[in-house]
Amino acid sequence: MEVIFVLIGISLILAVTFLVLFIRALKSGQYDDTYTPSVRMLFDKNKQSDTRKRTTKSK
Repeated sequence: MEVIFVLIGISLILAVTFLVLFIRALKSGQYDDTYTPSVRMLFDKNKQSDTRKRTTKSK
């Protein structure tokens, strides 16, 4: 029974540690994307491919 309490304690410590590191990364701007919005207008939203099938007539 003591093992369960130890494992729960360790898992809570790990979870809080990862949460703190994630929040710290968010606040430092690690996930900010400054490049994509400036070039978004250069790319087509829907790629238009040549879907027409070319048929050849054989004699």
